[in-house]
Amino acid sequence: MNDAPQIRSFLDHHFRHFNAAALVDAARGYRRHLDGGGKMLVTLAGAMSTAELGLSLAEMIRRGKVHAVCCTGANLEEDLYNLVAHDHYVRIPHYRDLTPRDEEDLLARHLNRVTDTCIPEEEAIRRIEAAVLAEWDEAARTGARRFPHEFFYRILASGRLEAQYQIDPADSWLHAAATAGLPLFVPGWEDSTTGNIFASHCIQGRFRPAVVKGGIETMIELADWYRRETAAAPLGFFQIGGGIAGDFPICVVPMLRQDLELDETPLWSYFCQISDSTTSYGSYSGAVPNEKITWEKLAAASPKYVIESDATIVAPLLFAYVLGD
Repeated sequence: MNDAPQIRSFLDHHFRHFNAAALVDAARGYRRHLDGGGKMLVTLAGAMSTAELGLSLAEMIRRGKVHAVCCTGANLEEDLYNLVAHDHYVRIPHYRDLTPRDEEDLLARHLNRVTDTCIPEEEAIRRIEAAVLAEWDEAARTGARRFPHEFFYRILASGRLEAQYQIDPADSWLHAAATAGLPLFVPGWEDSTTGNIFASHCIQGRFRPAVVKGGIETMIELADWYRRETAAAPLGFFQIGGGIAGDFPICVVPMLRQDLELDETPLWSYFCQISDSTTSYGSYSGAVPNEKITWEKLAAASPKYVIESDATIVAPLLFAYVLGD
Protein backbone atom coordinates (compact mmCIF):
# COMPACT_ATOMS: atom_id res chain seq x y z
CA MET A 1 0.00 0.00 0.00
CA ASN A 2 2.44 2.64 -1.25
CA ASP A 3 -0.28 5.30 -1.16
CA ALA A 4 -0.95 4.75 2.57
CA PRO A 5 0.70 8.03 3.71
CA GLN A 6 -1.45 10.00 1.24
CA ILE A 7 -4.58 8.21 2.41
CA ARG A 8 -3.69 8.98 6.01
CA SER A 9 -3.27 12.67 5.20
CA PHE A 10 -6.59 12.67 3.33
CA LEU A 11 -8.43 11.07 6.24
CA ASP A 12 -6.90 13.45 8.77
CA HIS A 13 -8.09 16.41 6.70
CA HIS A 14 -11.55 15.25 5.62
CA PHE A 15 -12.80 12.67 8.16
CA ARG A 16 -13.64 15.00 11.07
CA HIS A 17 -17.14 14.11 12.24
CA PHE A 18 -19.54 11.25 12.97
CA ASN A 19 -18.50 7.80 11.69
CA ALA A 20 -15.71 9.39 9.67
CA ALA A 21 -14.20 10.80 12.86
CA ALA A 22 -14.73 7.47 14.64
CA LEU A 23 -12.67 5.80 11.91
CA VAL A 24 -9.77 8.22 12.40
CA ASP A 25 -10.00 7.99 16.20
CA ALA A 26 -9.90 4.18 16.03
CA ALA A 27 -6.97 4.21 13.59
CA ARG A 28 -5.00 6.60 15.82
CA GLY A 29 -5.80 4.39 18.81
CA TYR A 30 -4.62 1.32 16.87
CA ARG A 31 -1.30 3.06 16.13
CA ARG A 32 -0.88 4.20 19.75
CA HIS A 33 -1.52 0.64 20.91
CA LEU A 34 1.18 -0.75 18.61
CA ASP A 35 3.59 2.11 19.32
CA GLY A 36 3.24 1.31 23.03
CA GLY A 37 4.42 -2.24 22.42
CA GLY A 38 0.98 -3.80 22.09
CA LYS A 39 -0.18 -6.53 19.74
CA MET A 40 -3.49 -6.92 17.90
CA LEU A 41 -5.94 -9.74 17.22
CA VAL A 42 -8.25 -9.14 14.24
CA THR A 43 -11.57 -10.95 13.89
CA LEU A 44 -13.29 -11.54 10.55
CA ALA A 45 -17.02 -12.17 10.29
CA GLY A 46 -19.32 -11.73 7.32
CA ALA A 47 -17.83 -12.39 3.89
CA MET A 48 -14.67 -10.33 4.17
CA SER A 49 -12.58 -12.80 2.18
CA THR A 50 -15.02 -12.81 -0.72
CA ALA A 51 -14.97 -9.00 -0.47
CA GLU A 52 -11.19 -9.36 -1.07
CA LEU A 53 -10.10 -7.80 2.21
CA GLY A 54 -6.81 -9.57 1.60
CA LEU A 55 -5.85 -6.64 -0.63
CA SER A 56 -5.24 -4.62 2.54
CA LEU A 57 -5.15 -7.16 5.37
CA ALA A 58 -2.28 -9.14 3.85
CA GLU A 59 0.03 -6.12 4.04
CA MET A 60 -1.03 -5.50 7.65
CA ILE A 61 0.08 -9.05 8.45
CA ARG A 62 3.37 -8.72 6.54
CA ARG A 63 4.17 -5.43 8.28
CA GLY A 64 3.58 -6.86 11.74
CA LYS A 65 0.42 -4.83 12.46
CA VAL A 66 -1.71 -7.96 13.02
CA HIS A 67 -0.53 -10.70 15.37
CA ALA A 68 -3.41 -13.19 15.26
CA VAL A 69 -6.70 -13.70 13.41
CA CYS A 70 -9.95 -15.25 14.56
CA CYS A 71 -12.27 -15.90 11.63
CA THR A 72 -15.25 -17.92 10.55
CA GLY A 73 -14.69 -21.06 8.54
CA ALA A 74 -16.18 -19.25 5.55
CA ASN A 75 -13.55 -16.50 5.69
CA LEU A 76 -10.82 -19.12 6.04
CA GLU A 77 -11.82 -21.02 2.91
CA GLU A 78 -13.09 -18.12 0.79
CA ASP A 79 -9.72 -16.38 0.71
CA LEU A 80 -8.28 -19.58 -0.73
CA TYR A 81 -11.19 -19.88 -3.19
CA ASN A 82 -10.43 -16.39 -4.47
CA LEU A 83 -6.74 -17.22 -4.79
CA VAL A 84 -7.37 -20.11 -7.22
CA ALA A 85 -10.62 -19.13 -8.93
CA HIS A 86 -10.76 -15.33 -9.07
CA ASP A 87 -11.21 -15.18 -12.85
CA HIS A 88 -14.29 -17.41 -12.66
CA TYR A 89 -16.18 -15.30 -10.10
CA VAL A 90 -19.31 -13.59 -11.41
CA ARG A 91 -20.39 -10.18 -10.12
CA ILE A 92 -24.10 -9.32 -10.03
CA PRO A 93 -24.23 -5.52 -9.62
CA HIS A 94 -28.05 -5.43 -9.61
CA TYR A 95 -28.50 -8.29 -7.15
CA ARG A 96 -31.40 -6.50 -5.44
CA ASP A 97 -33.46 -6.99 -8.59
CA LEU A 98 -33.01 -10.77 -8.75
CA THR A 99 -36.17 -12.87 -8.72
CA PRO A 100 -36.42 -16.35 -7.19
CA ARG A 101 -36.21 -17.70 -10.74
CA ASP A 102 -33.00 -15.72 -11.34
CA GLU A 103 -31.58 -17.29 -8.18
CA GLU A 104 -32.50 -20.75 -9.46
CA ASP A 105 -30.68 -19.98 -12.71
CA LEU A 106 -27.54 -19.11 -10.72
CA LEU A 107 -27.91 -22.39 -8.83
CA ALA A 108 -28.14 -24.28 -12.12
CA ARG A 109 -24.88 -22.62 -13.18
CA HIS A 110 -23.28 -23.75 -9.89
CA LEU A 111 -22.76 -20.15 -8.79
CA ASN A 112 -23.07 -19.55 -5.05
CA ARG A 113 -24.12 -15.93 -4.46
CA VAL A 114 -22.78 -13.74 -1.65
CA THR A 115 -24.59 -10.42 -2.08
CA ASP A 116 -23.22 -9.16 -5.42
CA THR A 117 -20.55 -11.84 -5.92
CA CYS A 118 -20.97 -15.45 -7.02
CA ILE A 119 -18.44 -18.09 -6.00
CA PRO A 120 -18.00 -20.71 -8.76
CA GLU A 121 -18.46 -24.18 -7.30
CA GLU A 122 -16.32 -26.23 -9.67
CA GLU A 123 -13.36 -23.86 -10.02
CA ALA A 124 -13.27 -22.78 -6.36
CA ILE A 125 -14.97 -25.17 -3.96
CA ARG A 126 -14.22 -28.48 -5.69
CA ARG A 127 -10.63 -27.46 -6.51
CA ILE A 128 -9.91 -26.77 -2.84
CA GLU A 129 -11.86 -29.87 -1.81
CA ALA A 130 -9.45 -32.06 -3.77
CA ALA A 131 -6.43 -30.46 -2.11
CA VAL A 132 -7.78 -30.62 1.43
CA LEU A 133 -9.02 -34.20 0.99
CA ALA A 134 -5.42 -35.25 0.37
CA GLU A 135 -4.42 -33.56 3.63
CA TRP A 136 -7.25 -35.19 5.58
CA ASP A 137 -6.34 -38.59 4.11
CA GLU A 138 -2.72 -38.14 5.16
CA ALA A 139 -3.74 -37.11 8.66
CA ALA A 140 -6.10 -40.06 9.00
CA ARG A 141 -3.40 -42.44 7.78
CA THR A 142 -0.73 -41.16 10.16
CA GLY A 143 -2.97 -40.45 13.14
CA ALA A 144 -2.25 -36.72 13.05
CA ARG A 145 -4.83 -34.23 14.33
CA ARG A 146 -4.80 -30.60 13.22
CA PHE A 147 -6.82 -27.42 13.46
CA PRO A 148 -8.79 -26.43 10.32
CA HIS A 149 -6.38 -23.68 9.31
CA GLU A 150 -3.36 -25.93 9.71
CA PHE A 151 -4.52 -28.07 6.79
CA PHE A 152 -4.74 -24.95 4.63
CA TYR A 153 -1.35 -23.72 5.82
CA ARG A 154 0.12 -27.07 4.74
CA ILE A 155 -1.53 -26.82 1.31
CA LEU A 156 -0.09 -23.35 0.76
CA ALA A 157 3.35 -24.34 2.02
CA SER A 158 3.44 -27.35 -0.30
CA GLY A 159 3.08 -25.19 -3.40
CA ARG A 160 0.67 -27.68 -4.97
CA LEU A 161 -1.80 -24.93 -5.91
CA GLU A 162 0.67 -22.36 -7.24
CA ALA A 163 0.04 -23.23 -10.90
CA GLN A 164 -3.63 -22.42 -10.33
CA TYR A 165 -3.23 -19.02 -8.65
CA GLN A 166 -5.35 -16.40 -10.40
CA ILE A 167 -4.37 -13.42 -8.24
CA ASP A 168 -1.07 -12.22 -6.88
CA PRO A 169 -0.58 -14.27 -3.68
CA ALA A 170 0.51 -11.00 -2.03
CA ASP A 171 -3.20 -10.09 -2.08
CA SER A 172 -4.22 -13.19 -0.11
CA TRP A 173 -4.40 -12.63 3.64
CA LEU A 174 -4.33 -16.39 4.28
CA HIS A 175 -1.16 -16.74 2.20
CA ALA A 176 0.42 -13.93 4.24
CA ALA A 177 -0.72 -15.58 7.47
CA ALA A 178 0.65 -18.97 6.43
CA THR A 179 3.98 -17.44 5.43
CA ALA A 180 4.23 -15.66 8.78
CA GLY A 181 3.02 -18.67 10.78
CA LEU A 182 0.34 -16.38 12.22
CA PRO A 183 -1.77 -17.80 15.06
CA LEU A 184 -5.24 -18.48 13.66
CA PHE A 185 -8.43 -19.46 15.49
CA VAL A 186 -11.47 -20.76 13.60
CA PRO A 187 -14.45 -21.41 15.88
CA GLY A 188 -17.56 -23.06 14.50
CA TRP A 189 -15.69 -24.30 11.42
CA GLU A 190 -18.32 -27.00 10.97
CA ASP A 191 -20.82 -24.62 9.34
CA SER A 192 -18.45 -23.65 6.52
CA THR A 193 -18.54 -25.31 3.11
CA THR A 194 -15.31 -27.20 3.82
CA GLY A 195 -16.64 -28.17 7.23
CA ASN A 196 -19.80 -29.52 5.62
CA ILE A 197 -17.68 -31.52 3.19
CA PHE A 198 -15.66 -32.99 6.05
CA ALA A 199 -18.84 -33.87 7.94
CA SER A 200 -20.21 -35.63 4.86
CA HIS A 201 -17.10 -37.81 4.66
CA CYS A 202 -17.38 -38.59 8.37
CA ILE A 203 -20.98 -39.68 7.84
CA GLN A 204 -19.81 -41.95 5.02
CA GLY A 205 -17.13 -43.43 7.29
CA ARG A 206 -14.07 -42.11 5.47
CA PHE A 207 -12.82 -40.05 8.44
CA ARG A 208 -13.26 -39.84 12.17
CA PRO A 209 -14.37 -36.40 13.35
CA ALA A 210 -11.28 -36.23 15.60
CA VAL A 211 -9.01 -35.78 12.56
CA VAL A 212 -9.91 -32.07 12.69
CA LYS A 213 -9.56 -30.42 16.09
CA GLY A 214 -12.79 -28.82 17.29
CA GLY A 215 -14.13 -25.87 19.22
CA ILE A 216 -13.10 -26.73 22.79
CA GLU A 217 -9.56 -27.44 21.66
CA THR A 218 -9.59 -24.13 19.82
CA MET A 219 -10.59 -22.31 23.03
CA ILE A 220 -7.84 -24.09 24.97
CA GLU A 221 -5.30 -23.10 22.29
CA LEU A 222 -6.57 -19.52 22.41
CA ALA A 223 -6.30 -19.43 26.21
CA ASP A 224 -2.71 -20.68 26.10
CA TRP A 225 -1.84 -18.12 23.41
CA TYR A 226 -3.50 -15.26 25.29
CA ARG A 227 -1.64 -16.01 28.51
CA ARG A 228 1.71 -16.26 26.70
CA GLU A 229 1.22 -13.06 24.75
CA THR A 230 -0.11 -10.90 27.57
CA ALA A 231 2.82 -11.94 29.74
CA ALA A 232 4.97 -9.86 27.39
CA ALA A 233 2.67 -7.25 25.80
CA PRO A 234 -0.87 -5.84 25.99
CA LEU A 235 -3.33 -7.29 23.47
CA GLY A 236 -5.87 -5.38 21.45
CA PHE A 237 -9.07 -6.59 19.80
CA PHE A 238 -10.09 -5.33 16.35
CA GLN A 239 -13.47 -6.75 15.40
CA ILE A 240 -14.95 -6.74 11.90
CA GLY A 241 -18.62 -7.67 12.11
CA GLY A 242 -19.91 -9.78 14.97
CA GLY A 243 -21.07 -13.34 15.47
CA ILE A 244 -18.86 -16.19 16.56
CA ALA A 245 -15.69 -14.69 15.07
CA GLY A 246 -15.94 -11.86 17.59
CA ASP A 247 -17.72 -13.43 20.54
CA PHE A 248 -15.51 -16.54 20.73
CA PRO A 249 -12.11 -14.89 21.23
CA ILE A 250 -13.24 -12.02 23.46
CA CYS A 251 -14.69 -14.55 25.92
CA VAL A 252 -11.27 -16.01 26.66
CA VAL A 253 -10.62 -13.28 29.25
CA PRO A 254 -13.62 -13.88 31.55
CA MET A 255 -13.03 -17.62 31.15
CA LEU A 256 -9.46 -17.25 32.40
CA ARG A 257 -10.32 -14.75 35.14
CA GLN A 258 -13.61 -16.17 36.43
CA ASP A 259 -13.70 -19.87 35.59
CA LEU A 260 -10.00 -20.60 36.07
CA GLU A 261 -9.69 -17.89 38.74
CA LEU A 262 -6.55 -16.50 37.15
CA ASP A 263 -7.31 -13.03 38.46
CA GLU A 264 -4.04 -11.56 37.22
CA THR A 265 -5.04 -12.14 33.57
CA PRO A 266 -5.05 -8.75 31.80
CA LEU A 267 -8.18 -7.57 30.03
CA TRP A 268 -8.13 -6.60 26.37
CA SER A 269 -6.19 -3.33 26.11
CA TYR A 270 -7.87 -1.87 23.01
CA PHE A 271 -11.22 -2.53 21.38
CA CYS A 272 -12.68 -1.48 18.04
CA GLN A 273 -15.66 -2.85 16.16
CA ILE A 274 -16.76 -2.09 12.62
CA SER A 275 -20.42 -3.03 12.35
CA ASP A 276 -23.72 -1.93 10.86
CA SER A 277 -25.69 -3.94 13.41
CA THR A 278 -28.18 -2.03 15.55
CA THR A 279 -28.28 -2.31 19.34
CA SER A 280 -31.43 -4.31 19.99
CA TYR A 281 -32.85 -7.60 21.30
CA GLY A 282 -29.71 -8.83 23.01
CA SER A 283 -27.62 -8.68 19.85
CA TYR A 284 -23.93 -9.38 20.43
CA SER A 285 -22.98 -7.74 17.15
CA GLY A 286 -24.85 -4.58 18.11
CA ALA A 287 -23.79 -4.43 21.76
CA VAL A 288 -21.97 -1.24 22.70
CA PRO A 289 -18.44 -1.76 24.07
CA ASN A 290 -19.38 -0.68 27.61
CA GLU A 291 -21.60 -3.75 27.91
CA LYS A 292 -18.42 -5.81 27.73
CA ILE A 293 -17.24 -4.23 30.99
CA THR A 294 -19.97 -6.11 32.86
CA TRP A 295 -18.67 -9.39 31.40
CA GLU A 296 -15.09 -8.56 32.45
CA LYS A 297 -13.83 -8.45 28.89
CA LEU A 298 -12.87 -4.77 28.86
CA ALA A 299 -11.95 -2.30 31.58
CA ALA A 300 -13.59 1.08 32.05
CA ALA A 301 -10.33 2.71 30.97
CA SER A 302 -9.81 0.54 27.87
CA PRO A 303 -9.80 2.55 24.62
CA LYS A 304 -13.09 1.68 22.87
CA TYR A 305 -14.28 2.56 19.39
CA VAL A 306 -17.33 1.69 17.30
CA ILE A 307 -17.53 2.54 13.60
CA GLU A 308 -21.07 2.02 12.36
CA SER A 309 -20.51 1.48 8.68
CA ASP A 310 -19.76 -1.04 5.94
CA ALA A 311 -16.52 -2.86 6.75
CA THR A 312 -15.67 -3.23 3.05
CA ILE A 313 -15.38 0.58 2.96
CA VAL A 314 -13.96 1.25 6.42
CA ALA A 315 -11.40 -1.52 6.99
CA PRO A 316 -9.14 -0.79 3.97
CA LEU A 317 -9.09 2.91 4.87
CA LEU A 318 -8.28 2.21 8.51
CA PHE A 319 -5.57 -0.29 7.58
CA ALA A 320 -4.05 2.25 5.20
CA TYR A 321 -4.03 4.80 8.05
CA VAL A 322 -2.23 2.35 10.33
CA LEU A 323 0.30 1.58 7.58
CA GLY A 324 0.82 5.24 6.70
CA ASP A 325 4.24 5.75 8.25
